Amino acid sequence: MSEWREYKLGEHARPISGFPFSSSGFSSEEGFPLIRIRDLIDGKTDLKFSGEFDKAYIVNKGDLLIGMDGDFHLVKWKGQPALLNQRILKLIENKESELSLEFLFYWLDPFLLEVNDKTAATTVKHLSTYDVVNALVIAPSYEQQKKIANILTTVDNLIEKTQALIDKYTQIKQGMMADLFTRGIDLSGTPQTNPNHGQLRPSVEDAPELYQQTELGWVPKEWGGKRLEDLLAEVPSAMRSGPFGSALLKYELVENGIPLLGIDNIFVENFSNNYRRFVTQEKFNELSRYAVRPNDVVITIMGTVGRCCVVPTDIGKALSSKHLWAMSFDKAQVIAELVCWQLNYAPWVKSWFHQKSQGGIMEAIQSSTLKNLLLPVPPLEEQINIKDIYINLHNRINKEKSYLQKLGLQKKGLMQDLLTGKVQVNTCP
Repeated sequence: MSEWREYKLGEHARPISGFPFSSSGFSSEEGFPLIRIRDLIDGKTDLKFSGEFDKAYIVNKGDLLIGMDGDFHLVKWKGQPALLNQRILKLIENKESELSLEFLFYWLDPFLLEVNDKTAATTVKHLSTYDVVNALVIAPSYEQQKKIANILTTVDNLIEKTQALIDKYTQIKQGMMADLFTRGIDLSGTPQTNPNHGQLRPSVEDAPELYQQTELGWVPKEWGGKRLEDLLAEVPSAMRSGPFGSALLKYELVENGIPLLGIDNIFVENFSNNYRRFVTQEKFNELSRYAVRPNDVVITIMGTVGRCCVVPTDIGKALSSKHLWAMSFDKAQVIAELVCWQLNYAPWVKSWFHQKSQGGIMEAIQSSTLKNLLLPVPPLEEQINIKDIYINLHNRINKEKSYLQKLGLQKKGLMQDLLTGKVQVNTCP
């Protein structure tokens, strides 16, 4: 830390505040691209400005930008050249600067977070240029700053590439699953007698003789269609929500015990075992009709409506809650993961929910809405093949997500070490 010293940011970087361009010149078709705060994260804009402007307000790829309202987003602009709109700050490194702009990009991240935490606001928080230019930056020599920035940029590049892979695989998965649930897998004959065996059926346009028209649209002739209620297992309370009212009061919750699930445990295709509410064994026995079972399909019905996942096989004892529908399906008819995928993504499910909400926002899912939902039901052997493809794609995405999380933790640790001088760059591997 002996080489580190204090710098006043405004003496080494020049701020340019965005210009209040007149909205009368805004267009989606003609003019020069215009950056608004909402465009900072995506790195692209669909708004343009037609009119005269000063070239000093042009933002180029790689320029450092700060959103001055809301969450104070800090980005390097990734898009095409565009105009700097009001309430966005651009920083330019001075010619004789002793502060590297690349280093500042990483130094500003925790600084802006701290300012945001300390800024009082009734609605939207506001950042002033004064806060930025008067920031006192403790930093090493310019050369060491560049080395620190290079290390962190390398991690950022890996994060960006990994996220791109996740996005790519997710898109492939969604497209593949949509095809599998409309065309299915051709299992007729054998690999020797049918060259298409184990592959997607030809589309209805190419082979209409393989399909039938149903309420769900065109589906393979081998498929059926059933209401969700008719696919439930023959077990007590195969579809359940609750407990309600006085059956479970707040004071009866305990710090440790048997988990009471809520919407914070149910995400799209992901079950979270970060339990926050518990009941005693005695209370669980009393409310056992609301117990979840391994491989149940659970969907949120209040709050963030419609998130769905499958309960893991090692769940142990746990209770559902009034904010969820827990459903046990007949394994001889359907595979839980495939029902779950449809509830999360299938257009026929979204259309049904939209119809039942009368075109508005669905605030809750009624039992009748779920029970009367019509689902395509391929033969079980075909479902098993579809599930295998689904699981392979799902696991590939989860592998990349785990790596992305690891990179995020690595970056956080490096920033804590390198930006404070705890670890000197010349000692880093």
